[in-house]
Amino acid sequence: MSDHRRPEWPSSGQQPRWPVADRDPQWPQADEPRQRPQARQSGASGARRQPSGQQPRTQQPGQRRRPAQRQAPAAGGRAGQQDARRARDPQRGSTPRDPQATRRPAASGAPQATRRSAAPGDPKAGRAAASRDPRAARRRPAEPSGARAERPRDPNAARRRPPRRPEGARGPQGAKPRQAGAAAAGAGAAAAGFAATGRHANPADPDGPTETLPPIDAADYQIAPPREPELLTHRYHDNGGEEHDPAAEDRINALIAESDSGEPEPAGRRNGKPPLTRKQRRWRLVRRLAYGFVGVFVILPILGFTIAYFLVDFPKPAEIVAAQSKTVNYYFSDGSTLLGRDSQDGNRVILKPEQIPDVVKHAVYAAEDETFETNSGFDIMGILRAVRNQLTGGVGGGSTITQQYIKQATGDDEISLVRKGLEIVKAFKMSNELEKSEIITAYLNTIYFGRGAYGIQAASQAYFNKDVDKLNPSQAAYLAGIIQAPSRGDNREYAERRWNYVIGQMKENGWLTQEEAAEAKFPQIESGERKLQGFTGPRYFIKERIRQELNSLGFTEDKVRLQGYKIYTTINKKAQSLAEKTVREVMKGQPKNLREALVAVDPNTGGVKAYYGGENDEYDQVDWANTPRNPGSSIKPFDFVALLKQGKGPYAAYDGSSPRTFPGDGVPISNSENVQCPMPCTVMEAMEKSINTVFYDMVVNEVKPSGVVEALKEAGVKNTSQLSSELNNIAIGGGDNKISPRDMAAAYATFAAQGVQRDAHFVSKITTPDGEVVYQAHDKTRGKPAFDPDEEKSKQIAGNVTKTLEPVLPYSGLVCDNGRACAGKTGTHEAREPYSDQNSQAWMVGYTRQLSTAVWVGDSALNPIKNAEGGVVYGKGLPGQIWLKFMNEYHKDMDNLPFDEVELIGDEAPPPPPPKNTPEKEDDDGRDEDEEKPENKPDRPSKPDNPPKPPEDPTTDPDDPSTDPTPPCQRPLCPPPNDGQEGPGNTDPSGA
Repeated sequence: MSDHRRPEWPSSGQQPRWPVADRDPQWPQADEPRQRPQARQSGASGARRQPSGQQPRTQQPGQRRRPAQRQAPAAGGRAGQQDARRARDPQRGSTPRDPQATRRPAASGAPQATRRSAAPGDPKAGRAAASRDPRAARRRPAEPSGARAERPRDPNAARRRPPRRPEGARGPQGAKPRQAGAAAAGAGAAAAGFAATGRHANPADPDGPTETLPPIDAADYQIAPPREPELLTHRYHDNGGEEHDPAAEDRINALIAESDSGEPEPAGRRNGKPPLTRKQRRWRLVRRLAYGFVGVFVILPILGFTIAYFLVDFPKPAEIVAAQSKTVNYYFSDGSTLLGRDSQDGNRVILKPEQIPDVVKHAVYAAEDETFETNSGFDIMGILRAVRNQLTGGVGGGSTITQQYIKQATGDDEISLVRKGLEIVKAFKMSNELEKSEIITAYLNTIYFGRGAYGIQAASQAYFNKDVDKLNPSQAAYLAGIIQAPSRGDNREYAERRWNYVIGQMKENGWLTQEEAAEAKFPQIESGERKLQGFTGPRYFIKERIRQELNSLGFTEDKVRLQGYKIYTTINKKAQSLAEKTVREVMKGQPKNLREALVAVDPNTGGVKAYYGGENDEYDQVDWANTPRNPGSSIKPFDFVALLKQGKGPYAAYDGSSPRTFPGDGVPISNSENVQCPMPCTVMEAMEKSINTVFYDMVVNEVKPSGVVEALKEAGVKNTSQLSSELNNIAIGGGDNKISPRDMAAAYATFAAQGVQRDAHFVSKITTPDGEVVYQAHDKTRGKPAFDPDEEKSKQIAGNVTKTLEPVLPYSGLVCDNGRACAGKTGTHEAREPYSDQNSQAWMVGYTRQLSTAVWVGDSALNPIKNAEGGVVYGKGLPGQIWLKFMNEYHKDMDNLPFDEVELIGDEAPPPPPPKNTPEKEDDDGRDEDEEKPENKPDRPSKPDNPPKPPEDPTTDPDDPSTDPTPPCQRPLCPPPNDGQEGPGNTDPSGA
């Protein structure tokens, strides 16, 4: 124990020294074979000794050794030294050791190790050398000790190859065996690193003793952070030196080549299996995707189809008949008064399979399902064809007749995969359990054909007034063609197009020969108007407009009947009755060729309060309230809207002389009765006197026809109306520009609502028989700014239009009762040649804050219109009388709401003209010339009370309907009105 002495600690300023032992350890030679500690010779030399006369290296207090001046440790470095120390002494902590502390003794029976060189022959020398570098002999061949000391070592050698603990590093005999593992490896690496860096050979005496240990520094006891693993091709070297290993480089290149060639890598086995190549991994992904696709799109649908087949059942025809017998009630706007009722008339006849002729079945097959006789209830190709049509914008579905029957029976038309899947299952089950003849019979007994006819027998009676077994191929093709849209069965254009398609399909499938198809003619349809309870006469048109609106909302007529919905309308009972009464009173005794229409719209909701499209009697069944006609001068407010959007206002001045010719128009434009309004003629005055030349000039040179079309659409003109931005005569409502009274009332309602546009509508709410609301017209009542995104700007534009329309009514002799604020515009349009100097249509459109009403009177064939006295009908005439009487009666007991004042757009009003200095003269009636005239007497050229009658065509008498050149049409296939030869515009306008 005498050679394990404590260091001598000198006084301040001197370096400590370890005592010199009798025997110093020596380094083993690189080629020395490994031996157990008991067999290692103590005389093994190789360790360097420090000559006795040489002073050890010193270090100033607080100065750390610079690692750049020493050789890199073989493995571990200073961290390896600490690991080795901890492996020898677990209680050596992270705090600096006390220099006065006594070294911990070794285990019992084992000699204590010292931090000095072992003498030759010392048995501990082999153990120390092994712990310093256990793999030195294995890594490189033996070389001289001097060369070994000078050669830089690879700092990553220990990191690349985990060292095995050599047998020579085991503890002495009798000592407790140490645990193998990372601690032992770290201790060996630390010892090797210490030997390389902590000992310094004496150049004078290579075999002499080594220097004493360097001073102990606190950094020796700090655990160095682990370094990140480095790439083989981008390693960091402490000293910039590296041993080139060609064999290792060849192995790395071989691995890269094998990976690129798709060969399995030799390393990286997982669960005993070699790793997959890139190609194998790709095919594994493809297989998994294929398995998933088959499972989701094949196995699951088949499984679901099988389960559903045993759980669902198809509806029986008797159940459908009972469901279709429900009554649909329609209510006035008060929500309680019944407007009308729609129910089964008892005209349904349930036929047997043998009672339906083959020609009818084949016509239905051709129209709806060519493969009916051979398919299994559904057609895969038809489904794919429907998908293609959906993607390409084509027309046509993929449902078979059996599927249509299921859909008709359930009333479920939701667009979803679940609904379609159940429909296919039911159709398949029905095809398996019923004969094809039974299925087609059930289908033809239950589907809807329009005109309130359910079933093929009722449809045959409704359209052709004969039994189904008497139908010829043309008639059968007509009925089969309208199955797709029964509500359009009375539309000749649609019905004829579908009829041609069915005839062609019957010929292609061999159900008609070439000769039969060539001889087939479009059949003559009987006028079989169906009278609904409450929907007779003019109110039948209300029912049609409601049905049309329900269809646009997704509630088809058969669906409404099947569910038995309650329909709540916007029709006001008082207003509707008043409209019918007023038209009949004013038009009583008038010529029979005159047609009339009245539509009243609530500007605050957009709801239609009253709707009169004609008497719907034996002479006429056309809904004129929904038929577009030339608006004449009633379109001029929308010319002015386009001008207001450009910043000009009511006092913009134009040349209103008459006649005038404009570039691009060869026909001169004249004012009514050739009234003159020379420059400067303001828009205010031109609107009051209906000066055509001013508005024509405005459209041609400033706003353009497209500006007028835009203003009309912004105000709410849509539906069946026709607008053209190609010709300038839109300025005075001529040419191809036609607007229905319904749309005209809705457009003027936007002015009444101070620039807020709301769609005109008939349906306010739909409920089930139990009262559950399935539709509410909230969106239509909210409205939106019409003429500008800014609501205040839109209000300003509408207010300026109202300012110009208020003087028109007094000028035309149409003054509302009790000084109620009213505004409006009259209009007329010329008759066909050779009567272009007369009127064929007359309008009066006006509004208050509570109601907007449009009235139209005209001839169906654009013949001249005259009143009972033979006078020409102007806008202030019959239409004006109907409008004024209806508005006065409707507004009784209602508040008189004035129009809001708005800021004037454009120029200010010009100053009044100076007073005349001429002597006063009296007229023949004794009144002064400056005396105020009655308000209802317009200050304009008077017209004789009984003007001479213009020459009439001796073959035409407007008072006698039998002499009308166009005989009354018979419903439902009335031809469109004959527009005749129209001039470039309104050359005999409104007569305002």
